[in-house]
Amino acid sequence: MSLDNNKKLELFRMMLLIRLFEEALEEMFSRGILHGTMHLSIGQEATATGACLALTKEDLITSTHRGHGHCLAKGADTFRMFAELLGREDGYCRGRGGSMHIADLSNGNLGANGVVAGSLTIAVGAGHSLKMQKKDNVILCFFGDGAVNEGSFHEALNLASLWELPVIFLCENNQYGMSMASENAIAGGSITKRAESYGIESISIDGNDVENVYETVAGFKESILSKGKPRFIECVTYRYRGHSKSDRNLYRTDEEINFWKEEKDPLIRFSGKLLEEGFKKSDLENIENEVKEEIKNSVKKALESPESSETNLEEDSYA
Repeated sequence: MSLDNNKKLELFRMMLLIRLFEEALEEMFSRGILHGTMHLSIGQEATATGACLALTKEDLITSTHRGHGHCLAKGADTFRMFAELLGREDGYCRGRGGSMHIADLSNGNLGANGVVAGSLTIAVGAGHSLKMQKKDNVILCFFGDGAVNEGSFHEALNLASLWELPVIFLCENNQYGMSMASENAIAGGSITKRAESYGIESISIDGNDVENVYETVAGFKESILSKGKPRFIECVTYRYRGHSKSDRNLYRTDEEINFWKEEKDPLIRFSGKLLEEGFKKSDLENIENEVKEEIKNSVKKALESPESSETNLEEDSYA
């Protein structure tokens, strides 16, 4: 599958947007403007970008506690994202969802989830709905390597395979489930083998190669719509930051982190590839300046947005 120049620049822009969005969140947190906790995906931008840009607006996704990138790549507005994390009325969930529970139904994002593996069973239900309605769409389910040891993972894959549902299961294997290295937590030596045991076609790819992610998801979507049955992708990637803001990152070495930053960073790799292919450095710099301006303006606008009222916090809650 050959990508045109406009699509390549779109992939570059989205990865940069996700990186700068989360770096802005990190700065606001350190300055005491943003409260609570959050889970950053800095270093993993290629997976969210490549996967979501291979989908249409009508295709669906389910997300995770580390889901800012998924939401942005599926079309979310940066101002409304910042407003949500800051607890403002203009946020996607009126400031009530926060970092781990953002949903954007207008763009097909059924929502992030603070429960490990929580996105899997929701995706199967949504996939069943798509099939019953005979829609030519898929649902892509994001989850991490820590989720593959949960019961919901096995229940979801079993039902999706039995019912031949239009689900793309995408595991973002960032090497660690909290502080536990995935290689020490997953028996059998392979995440994809677990999916294959349920009769699901599976593949493991470089999750920091944005073009590879895009092409794999696009190809699997085409295959699902023509032949049915779910598909499974393991994207091998890496998060530079700790599990959350309370994680001091003591379980891995600086050498390991720096190796991924210097040798496998998705933005550095892709921008270098674009320059080798003849793209102008000035064009990439213009995109970077535009993204920086968008982030700056969105933060300013979100800080000026009214805070969620304490008098009606239970208005959208159900028992």
